[in-house]
Amino acid sequence: MPEYLLGVDLGTGGCKTTIIDTKGRFVSDGYTEYPSYHPHIGWVEQNPSDWLPAMVNSLRIASEKGGFDLKDIIALSVDASAHNTVLLDKNGDVLRNTIMWQDQRARQEAEYLKANALALIKDTTFAVPSPTWSLPQLMWVKGHEPQVFNQISRVLFIDDYVRYLLTGACSTTHIQAQGSLMFDNVHMKWSEDLVRQSGLPMSALPEIKKATDIAGHITAAAGAYSGLKEGTPVVMGASDTALESYAVGGLRPGDCVLKMATAGGVNVFREVGRPFQDTFVYSHVVDGMWYYGRGTVSAAQALRWYRDTFCQKEIAEERAGGVNTYQLLDREAEAIAPGADGLFFHPYMSGERAPYWDTKLRASFTGFSSLHTRGHFNRALLEGGTFSLWQCFGVMEEFGRIEKISFVGGGAKSPLWRSILADVFNRTIVKFKRDDSSLGAAMLAGVALGVFGSHEEAVKKCAAVDCVTEPNPENVEKYKKLFPLYVEIHDDLAATYRKYEEE
Repeated sequence: MPEYLLGVDLGTGGCKTTIIDTKGRFVSDGYTEYPSYHPHIGWVEQNPSDWLPAMVNSLRIASEKGGFDLKDIIALSVDASAHNTVLLDKNGDVLRNTIMWQDQRARQEAEYLKANALALIKDTTFAVPSPTWSLPQLMWVKGHEPQVFNQISRVLFIDDYVRYLLTGACSTTHIQAQGSLMFDNVHMKWSEDLVRQSGLPMSALPEIKKATDIAGHITAAAGAYSGLKEGTPVVMGASDTALESYAVGGLRPGDCVLKMATAGGVNVFREVGRPFQDTFVYSHVVDGMWYYGRGTVSAAQALRWYRDTFCQKEIAEERAGGVNTYQLLDREAEAIAPGADGLFFHPYMSGERAPYWDTKLRASFTGFSSLHTRGHFNRALLEGGTFSLWQCFGVMEEFGRIEKISFVGGGAKSPLWRSILADVFNRTIVKFKRDDSSLGAAMLAGVALGVFGSHEEAVKKCAAVDCVTEPNPENVEKYKKLFPLYVEIHDDLAATYRKYEEE
């Protein structure tokens, strides 16, 4: 009988499933989008009822593409983005939409924590408060929706909630708990002092498990709904960032993984966990390893917004069998010289994290004239996201010079974006054949069951390089001259954006 491993990634934009066999060979995958909602400027929410149906549909797509029986899956693991809480009442029902990590509503709560608990938070969590974290979001719910807050019996994160629906068991990983701003990284447990800041009882927080622990097993009801075999073990998993890095071999100190997905991020791996310069610090799925990350809020998210807003005709043609819209936009951008003839894009569609940590920033195209075509805007958007990540990367080299960067996320599919990254970073960019966190989740399920004897064996069998992009020296010099202008435009406009909410 054939046997397969399943990885499920509940991404910000949709659910990706990847199936591999027990020798580490790719079998099939599936993807289903789900919406985010923006009821006010700076707010981003999702409906938890969208996630499991998206997973099931993605499984159906993968099964039809790969021609395999879902009953032959022997284990699965689930990942999701960090920070996003699912609030359940005593009956296990969802109380409200999930406030997503891009959401900026909890600015006042974050400032309160900075003013009153900064030293405790930095020493305990290795982080600095911002609206991204779960703690200020929970404080916002307490202050603005007390009728919801007072009914909270259990707090889970996105992957925890879907595992709960599949197994009936409530738990989380230490990696997801670290995204809450309520986890003690020194003693590796929930911090009673920080949980107290949220107003929740300790009993509302789930049990902490390791990434390779078994969360539970597929229930009869979940099996009937999903097509998976009842009793199939469900492995805990981790955050999407940890598992996409894992999928491309991010295991050792000094490894660097750059991500262009909904958000953009740069992660460098070290054996020591400690606070570091407005940087996210998380445990890895590899025991004893940590990754240090900085990121921009809107990367491929900006490109998706651009596509959905300005390319409805092209999207309709794609659905009728035409050219992929993203590939069409790339083709137009490739015809434009580096620098887009002075057109700049700043990707602050939901404020910005590193390096500014400014919730009031707005996105902008600046410097365009009658000369500029859609291709110019396409290229400027890719260059702007890359410049933003370059700002995040600079401080990370305090850990040592990094020569090679593994590139993951939807943006890695674009040859043009890869070349822009190589030129702006002046580094070798390595793309893998498959870099989805859902692949990392499937690999992790294999390690948990003993199908793979170690993390290193899983990487050796599953991770394969697709292509390598080297920087173009001429373009490197051009971008070196353009980058200071990009920074200067931000500096000039930042004060103006703050006035938007003062009026």
